[in-house]
Amino acid sequence: MTQPGHGVMPGLDRVAAARGARPEGDPAPWDGTALQMQLDAFLARQDPQLIAFRRDLHRHPELGFAEHRTTQRIVDALTAAGLRPRVLPKGTGVICDIGPGDGPTVALRADIDALPLMDEKDVPYRSTVPGVAHACGHDVHTTMVLGTGLFLAQQAAAGLLPGRVRLLFQPAEENPGGALDVMAAGGIAGVDRVFALHCDPRIEVGQLGLRAGPITAACDKVYVRVTGPGGHTARPHLTADLVYALAKIVTELPAALSRRVDPRSSLSLVWGRVAAGSVANAIPDDGIAEGTVRCLDDDAWHKAPEMMKALLDSVAAAYDVEANLEYVRGVPPTVNEPTSVQMFRDAATQVIGPDAPVPTPQSLGGEDFGWYLESIPGALARLGVRTPGSDAEYDLHRGDFDVDESCIGVGVRVLAATALAALWDDRRPTADETVGGAVSA
Repeated sequence: MTQPGHGVMPGLDRVAAARGARPEGDPAPWDGTALQMQLDAFLARQDPQLIAFRRDLHRHPELGFAEHRTTQRIVDALTAAGLRPRVLPKGTGVICDIGPGDGPTVALRADIDALPLMDEKDVPYRSTVPGVAHACGHDVHTTMVLGTGLFLAQQAAAGLLPGRVRLLFQPAEENPGGALDVMAAGGIAGVDRVFALHCDPRIEVGQLGLRAGPITAACDKVYVRVTGPGGHTARPHLTADLVYALAKIVTELPAALSRRVDPRSSLSLVWGRVAAGSVANAIPDDGIAEGTVRCLDDDAWHKAPEMMKALLDSVAAAYDVEANLEYVRGVPPTVNEPTSVQMFRDAATQVIGPDAPVPTPQSLGGEDFGWYLESIPGALARLGVRTPGSDAEYDLHRGDFDVDESCIGVGVRVLAATALAALWDDRRPTADETVGGAVSA
């Protein structure tokens, strides 16, 4: 990646003039025409290199917490642009600040890890790593945030960034766990808002899927182990009928949970594996059930382990068996803050067009971006990656997944405009800071 040129680009002179003449408390000084011109000029130079960068990552995918080559590629590109990236303590993942630290701070997050599956595409940039592929678009996410960072570095060099933008290149989203590592390293300390884009093959390039409130679900794993004395199937009354008890647990827990929480939380327990016994005429002494809990409501998610333990103990006691619950937290629901969603909407309208923002449904899939939104406001949006008019639709987490690479430039435009909108919005004085329409001393 070449270093972006410094200095004032076409259109910036009007921005600088407006900035100097702007009354306190007025909206952001940059206008859509000027920003469009800047982004057009930047992408005219950088788009081919951004596509090449994405293809390089696609050819060399790395699993969570093993993204060493990916991390180095990011560090090299940011360093070449005059920035000072720092690698996370475990050796993968990058944090990089752009702009002055005396104003608001906005974070842009990209996940950098790949999936453990075969790349089935016949393309020049097909994965060269057997059994590992970028089948969820993380290579695209990384490239878009990198490109946005290079553009904003150019803005900062021209003195036109009204605050700080923090780039978060997060490892291990699929594991999950990488978001917690970023947070432990101070990644969101002092951050006012955080934004992210995620590829969506159901949406066409040039569109941005938006939703306020829950957009993805919490996803936890549960492991239930049931034990009893065992015995002969001819005399179930002299022992504990473990298989019958396990069947009751498997059927009654999901039903009981659905009656203990608000239906709007969409809390669901679904079993994926149930096993007990080895022969037809012997009652076994142990059995297991494994499944997932998904939920769209943060409050219900926090209460789920305690509720499940109480219900499990009640059912097990009725059939005289012991039941142990291992409840493994995954990720919280991703709950988009409405103001941040509106910033995405305004930015997409400004730099893509009025038809760019489209509604998007909730998903019960998990996304560890939710950890950030537990602490600070922000939003996750779905970026269209399907070629307009194409009949081909590639789902996520499939070996044939691919994108129309023109989505990269769209993502850079949206992220850059959203970051700038958020920075200028957070610089506005609050009602407590103004008296009679003027900023108080």
